[in-house]
Amino acid sequence: MTKTHESARLTPEMLEELAAFAQELAVAAGEAILPFFRQPITVVNKDQSQGYDPVTEADKAGERVMRAMIEERWPGHGIVGEEYGTKTSQDGPYWVLDPVDGTRAFVAGLPCWGTLIALNDGTRPVIGVMAQPYIQEQFIGIHGSGIKRATLNGRTIKCRPCPTLEQAIISTTGPDHFNQIEREAFQSLERQAPITRYGYDCYAYAILASGFIDLVAEAGLESHDIQALIPLIEGAGGQVTTWSGDDAQQGGRILATGDSRLHRLALDQLGNTPSV
Repeated sequence: MTKTHESARLTPEMLEELAAFAQELAVAAGEAILPFFRQPITVVNKDQSQGYDPVTEADKAGERVMRAMIEERWPGHGIVGEEYGTKTSQDGPYWVLDPVDGTRAFVAGLPCWGTLIALNDGTRPVIGVMAQPYIQEQFIGIHGSGIKRATLNGRTIKCRPCPTLEQAIISTTGPDHFNQIEREAFQSLERQAPITRYGYDCYAYAILASGFIDLVAEAGLESHDIQALIPLIEGAGGQVTTWSGDDAQQGGRILATGDSRLHRLALDQLGNTPSV
């Protein structure tokens, strides 16, 4: 069983206060982002050399409002944001923000995107929010300072038991997000699982924490893509590591599961995937 992590810097009372504030951030970000959803919008490709990495004014508006709130309430905290860079922490804790994770879905008018907010205590993420304001869902997980829980709109959620791939519903954002070697490794899992779903970005991890998906495997993630999802899934009883079983908070190749037995099986198959 996964142990509850102790934070070196945050008391349980502080963690609860910060979790409530993270939920306030999610509400404010949603209010800034929603006016752009399913409206004509300019999309800019941030990656002119290697592919397509879209950003919109919704991404920027959501991050601006969250950064302003953090600066006012917790001026000593650091901020790592996808759109506006890094502010170094004076106190140790820092926030990791991805205002619209799943921008491709956002510009396609699909509600399979979310606002990701993590609070890292300086060592690891201990609070994570995944908010989908269009369908009014707010997932939050806490895993630290003796607290371990995950909720959806205030209701407790848990990962479900699933010991084998033959029983598992699995997901990844899309096969084009893998290189050839990674794609073949994922397909080895896919051949054993009865259901595979594509295209859900952060939302798949939230549904895993809710007990309906059993495994998510991805590659090429950044820290802002995954930090909020770690305490959410761990708070619900699941696991998140790299494909080699290491700390996942800096991104890369990510494996998330709801059952530790399934995690071990998947690591056995993914762990030897060579880097390119």
